Amino acid sequence: MLYELRDVHYKDILHIKEMDISEHRTTCLVGESGAGKSTLLKLLNKMNIPDRGEIRYKGNSLESVEPVKHRREAVMISQTPLLFGDTVEENLQKGLVFSEKPLASREELLKILTIVKLDKPLDARAEQLSGGERQRLSLGRVLVMKPAVYLLDEPTSALDEETEIEVMKSFITCANGHGGTIIMVTHSTNVAEEYGEEIITIRK
Repeated sequence: MLYELRDVHYKDILHIKEMDISEHRTTCLVGESGAGKSTLLKLLNKMNIPDRGEIRYKGNSLESVEPVKHRREAVMISQTPLLFGDTVEENLQKGLVFSEKPLASREELLKILTIVKLDKPLDARAEQLSGGERQRLSLGRVLVMKPAVYLLDEPTSALDEETEIEVMKSFITCANGHGGTIIMVTHSTNVAEEYGEEIITIRK
């Protein structure tokens, strides 16, 4: 198992007696608003620390793992995509900068833009992108990093249904190509049913 949660409690938001999340699979987290799906992702990313219980990552207690090191391996995209730099290229490269990895070539970046269906030049101003374009830019940024785990919090909520399905199909194919595991909060029943190899429903 990639993640194992046992008797995990976080404030009055999440009480999880037992949950296992498989490696090298696409797991979709679904459920009503306010049930704690985003909070669960932050626990898996070690942005939140449980009040009690244990989370294990690849067999080791997450409590003993250095947070920055873990976040470079299990990369999270929040619901509201953040911009890192002025241009599309700077945003795509920023994850590699944070991870202290060599920068990608322009050819690699252009390929990533094709995968996330973002038809913009690398020197385009990131601040001028729409909400949906910013979401696709964020997906491109994490793809360039090739992390072990992608923690995605409603990464395509600003896209229309057809574009959402297209983007997630090519994103998942690319992530799977280098052995990445995807754990995704999604509001879309279609995305969950189409691409969720495992589906976990979170209830209040």
